[in-house]
Amino acid sequence: MRILIAEDEKDLNGILASRLKSEHYSVDSCYDGEEACAYLDSAEYDAVILDIMMPKLDGLSVLKRMRNGNDGTPVLLLTAKDSIEDRVMGLDAGANDYLVKPFAFEELLARIRVLLRKPAETPKTCYKVADLEVHMDTQQVTRGGEEIRLSGKEFALLRYMVQNEGIVLSRDRLEQHLWNFDYAGGSNVIDVYIRYLRKKIDEGREPKLIHTVRGAGYVLKVKE
Repeated sequence: MRILIAEDEKDLNGILASRLKSEHYSVDSCYDGEEACAYLDSAEYDAVILDIMMPKLDGLSVLKRMRNGNDGTPVLLLTAKDSIEDRVMGLDAGANDYLVKPFAFEELLARIRVLLRKPAETPKTCYKVADLEVHMDTQQVTRGGEEIRLSGKEFALLRYMVQNEGIVLSRDRLEQHLWNFDYAGGSNVIDVYIRYLRKKIDEGREPKLIHTVRGAGYVLKVKE
């Protein structure tokens, strides 16, 4: 999952980016509203964390620009203001949630998990496909009751695929959601990580869950 942080307090921005990366999210960071718009025009994000008070263009203006452009990406607003009027203004502008500084990082994580749920999705902490279980809160993965150890990026890839079970995901889409603009890897990086996952998830097990759709990408599902 790929997240954009737009926060002009550089220390806080750095802490948020570091902590989110440790939770295996892909993160891009910027420090003003104009830069945030440039990032949003250049990539597809799963969620955006917007500080309201930013230079050049404030968070509410960025949010309104997103919504006016039919960008429905979930947005969490950050602010030092705690008045009812400010909350109403942010929500009316199209924000999905609102968090007042200072806040506990665990609360931010919980709110991000809510933002990343599909609109009609029942809250889930565990996804199951055949005998594969992927636990979102503990990041534990098991198959047939046997625990499978994954690297951070392997887990991030599996998490995105299992949350989109049955949907064919192109290499570009997977790369967009798993790597930020700082990434300078090779063009076959998705193929490499799919190979790692297959070895750990599918090798020696039935049914096979990770499938190649020639010319289109990859899909995680139980084949009929």
